[in-house]
Amino acid sequence: MKEDIILVDTHAHLDMINAGKGTAEVLERAGEQGVRAVISVGIDLESSRKAVDYSNHYPGVYAAVGIHPNDAAGFEESDLSRLKMLAGKNNVVAWGEIGLDYFRKHTPVNIQKKAFESQLEAAASLQLPVIIHDRDAHEDCISILESFLGSSSLKGVFHCFSGDRNLARKVMDLGFFVSFTGVVTFPKARDLMEVVEFVPMDLMMIETDSPFLSPAPFRGKVNEPARVRIVAEKIAEIKGLPLEEVAEWTTKNAVGLFGLQLL
Repeated sequence: MKEDIILVDTHAHLDMINAGKGTAEVLERAGEQGVRAVISVGIDLESSRKAVDYSNHYPGVYAAVGIHPNDAAGFEESDLSRLKMLAGKNNVVAWGEIGLDYFRKHTPVNIQKKAFESQLEAAASLQLPVIIHDRDAHEDCISILESFLGSSSLKGVFHCFSGDRNLARKVMDLGFFVSFTGVVTFPKARDLMEVVEFVPMDLMMIETDSPFLSPAPFRGKVNEPARVRIVAEKIAEIKGLPLEEVAEWTTKNAVGLFGLQLL
């Protein structure tokens, strides 16, 4: 077991890794790499329920509940009451992932925006931080959050950050964190590496987005929380810092935002 560092995978979909089979073994491998907490994130009502179940069954697992923009086509206000009930359960530390996705556009933009704004209001009412999904929708995401934050002190993180330095600055100006995945290990991700150089450690988090976006040299294979260590190692390389410092900062940030109790 690698006891030298303590890591948090702030964004994984445990129910999607091997269809939810072998979760105990997945978490054991994560622990061997220094991962002391994993946030399992919902994308709809069913996966949100599973995230809550996992958080109550597996030590070190926390949950986030929410409806992803690509799963919001049938969004109704009644969904909020169900999510609020889930959000009140033990070990639920965030509302997400929510936001806008103009890349796939599985859901009409107007419905995406309605679901996003309604869930921001719900999260604020429960004083939960939010996990933001923003794909090719930078301007609208920032605009909605800027408008909302005019009357709220809501905090959160832009997960799987995919913008440039200018967007990173806008995210940080909102008081939000910037989170990086295994994409930073891809040889052609030079622009993202420049963002890593730009973002200060006190506003940075790391994640796997398992089972997606497995880092090199596992690209194309099923991802899992253990590989968040590879993300941390790459960030340490890019920023010219010891791995221990990257681990310390990103873990401190995750604990602070989500109120985690590490094992």
